[in-house]
Amino acid sequence: MGVTKSDIFNEEQNRLATILKALAHPARIAILQHIIKANSCICNDLVGELGLAQATISQHLKELKNIGIIKGNIEGTSVCYCIDEQNWKQIKSELNNFFIENAGIEKCC
Repeated sequence: MGVTKSDIFNEEQNRLATILKALAHPARIAILQHIIKANSCICNDLVGELGLAQATISQHLKELKNIGIIKGNIEGTSVCYCIDEQNWKQIKSELNNFFIENAGIEKCC
């Protein structure tokens, strides 16, 4: 697979692609749903809850943290994660703006 030529796309296109790529894994969706459902910071319950290895969950958490949708705080020997409300709202707004663009469906084929 070749390298993406991100420099030929605008900032918004690259940002949306990065967000969607990070969200494009069912484990990450499950992690987000679990954190949202818990309505609090999550520390160490994801392994038992999702049935994935700790290393796998850590990698998924890292990807979600990289796009800023979650944030983590160190408490003792564990890291607790929660939704970053400000970034969550920003990402939601960006995705909403993308999906409300008129696709001209009535005029298609």
